[in-house]
Amino acid sequence: MLLVIDVGNTQIVIGVFDGKQLLRDWRLHTNAAATADELHLTVSQLLAQETIESRMISRVVISCVVPPLVNTLASYCRRCLNLDPLWVTPDAVDIVIRYDNPAEVGADRLVNAVAAYHKYRASLIVIDFGTATTFDLISGEGEYIGGAISPGIGISAEALFSRASRLPRVEFQAPPEVIGRNTSESMRSGLMYGYAELVDGMVRRIRQQMAPEQPRIIATGGMAAVIAILSQTIEAVEAGLTLEGLRLISEQTG
Repeated sequence: MLLVIDVGNTQIVIGVFDGKQLLRDWRLHTNAAATADELHLTVSQLLAQETIESRMISRVVISCVVPPLVNTLASYCRRCLNLDPLWVTPDAVDIVIRYDNPAEVGADRLVNAVAAYHKYRASLIVIDFGTATTFDLISGEGEYIGGAISPGIGISAEALFSRASRLPRVEFQAPPEVIGRNTSESMRSGLMYGYAELVDGMVRRIRQQMAPEQPRIIATGGMAAVIAILSQTIEAVEAGLTLEGLRLISEQTG
């Protein structure tokens, strides 16, 4: 069985594959101070819920954008699984990277690019709604050609709540109309419709630069389904994109 781990700044996503079938996946809060023993305890308990024993794991693939956890994850894999993990790096992916410095591209962005192109085989804009919102661009030939990074909607909301003490915290849910009739509706309108316009505006500008290619617009990440309802450009939501990308990288590297 294959264990895949995607370590983001806010969440860690863990999945177990049996061949091409995703048996189960979990989301955990990222704790940069976690120890290898704590990871072992947590992951073992999650696997046990599905009657999967650690010894049944034959390979581990990890994408990580939290440097303090790299040594911890490596120690966990070696001590508790007796395996050396495959780390997602530019050298581990079977795509051409047109970034000035390929090493600067986040592992999660590469994983999404691999999975999205494998499924669609077309020019793409992949939008990942995480701690940051990333726009990753893939050419029709499957080359990673660059992208953009903006603050995630959660970061934007936290900045608003912390800097404006009289404004209440609100749910990430669009109000019935753009024009709010009270403070809560006004804030939700600004956050949700405003963020959807950020996405659509970025897509419009990126499409202009990618012409004559006509990229498809794919979204993933925690807020993808919510923003997709409001967006005029997002064509599909791929909730399991990152885990599938990790599986494909494992398959491509043998």
